[in-house]
Amino acid sequence: MSEYLDLIMFAVLMVAILSGFPVSFAIAGVAVAFAYFGWMHGVMDVSLLGALGQRAFGLITNTTLIAIPVFVLMGAILEKSRIAEELLDTMGRSFGQLRGGVGISVVLVGALLAASTGIVGATVVAMGMIALPSMLRAGYSPSVASGIVCTAGTLGQIIPPSTLLIILADVMSNAFQQAQYEQGKFSVEALSVGQFFAAAIIPGLLLVTLYLAYVLIRGVLRPQDMPPADIGLARPDRREILAAIVPPVLLIFAVLGAILGGVATPTEAASVGAIGALLMAGRKIGINPRLILVGAAALVLLGLLAGLYPVRLQRNDNGAIEWVIGGAYIILALIGLVAVGFALRASVRKRVIHDAMSSTLTMTAMIFATILAAGFFSLVFIGLGGEERVAHLLENLPGGANGALLFVMIFVFILGFFLDFVEISVIVLPLVAPTLILMGHDPIWLGILLAINLQTSFLTPPFGFSLFYLRAAAPPEIRTEQIYKGVVPFIGLQALGVMLVWALPFLATWLPDVLF
Repeated sequence: MSEYLDLIMFAVLMVAILSGFPVSFAIAGVAVAFAYFGWMHGVMDVSLLGALGQRAFGLITNTTLIAIPVFVLMGAILEKSRIAEELLDTMGRSFGQLRGGVGISVVLVGALLAASTGIVGATVVAMGMIALPSMLRAGYSPSVASGIVCTAGTLGQIIPPSTLLIILADVMSNAFQQAQYEQGKFSVEALSVGQFFAAAIIPGLLLVTLYLAYVLIRGVLRPQDMPPADIGLARPDRREILAAIVPPVLLIFAVLGAILGGVATPTEAASVGAIGALLMAGRKIGINPRLILVGAAALVLLGLLAGLYPVRLQRNDNGAIEWVIGGAYIILALIGLVAVGFALRASVRKRVIHDAMSSTLTMTAMIFATILAAGFFSLVFIGLGGEERVAHLLENLPGGANGALLFVMIFVFILGFFLDFVEISVIVLPLVAPTLILMGHDPIWLGILLAINLQTSFLTPPFGFSLFYLRAAAPPEIRTEQIYKGVVPFIGLQALGVMLVWALPFLATWLPDVLF
């Protein structure tokens, strides 16, 4: 039995996680138990666990993962300030008169929220509470309406900025470096979060297109499922549409543009996004829109000018021009600071910032505790010989590199029925990704394929998180089986998205090749 301890360990982990015990403690507890069993049976060198402290320190000092709490804070501020409600109301009145119009508006709002918040739970709950009752009143089929809301909410996992993509970038970069070491290369290349953000943009938009096409086609073929909505409200004018859509779009361009343009690191861009979200929240709460607009314009102008003509006031050789420009920069910074100060004060008074910080702390603690426990688990799994077993299995599968990748994709899809994307990303992928890269698969393309696959885990019963979120937010007349039935076509569309990216790798590799 001792030679199969690694397999038994993985099976026990599945049972422990499904038991409902806190995930990070379940992972760490299984690792402790099997480290002891391995030592007792003489199949594991316990001194290997000396690397645990180094792994914990590496996690704490990982500059890539520092972006996670800041991006989560950005999304939490937008969610708590109810900007999603304004978007849904405006888009619903814009498209409601079409067959499937409310469904179209939900998908479009899901894409916008995905690119500006990246928080699946917040998006699904918001749309479940706001859009789902409107869809039901309009005569939508309960299963269709539930499926659209659930699926639109999951776009936050593939459209950047995304927590999943940040974690995947770290995992795939480490796997890529490990593969290069095994090939005898000691001057190794690394992968950045920006490359994965760039690679995910076109596949993310592809999924949005597939969802919209499905809603439109179903609206034509089965009009009784998605009739036009007689919402009894006037269509919004151009000013209302611009007021609802332009701020999130500008925020998206500011964050992604800074990363993809090489102006800022993901952590710095996340900070820009958090400040932008705070200003947007201030406008929604009731701060004078002109003050917010002037403050935002001052900060944007400061960023652009400082990038084009940086000034170091501490230098001794500065001339009059440098001092004048430096003074202008200080004035712009003060104008932006005043706007941010007013928005922050209003957010504190309305307790928006309290709720956002609490939500950020909870989610960040869960993610980092899981990653730390997974590092412990992988050390023990490697010590028991699991890494060699996985590599041997993949290398000997029929079909070569494509056969190994197909096996991994099916395995990850099945795991998605039971596990969260964080657990799969930090436990399973580090074991299989180096071997797949050594077999010739492009690491960025491979990461995007896995990202779309992991996004599906939010929709697959019985433990799809989007299903749980919607169940909690949906009206009581929506039954659980209707939610499950509604997501089935969209799971098929996501599988179609995986096949398209697999068959056409340039969908994931073209943009990062151009930008990086």
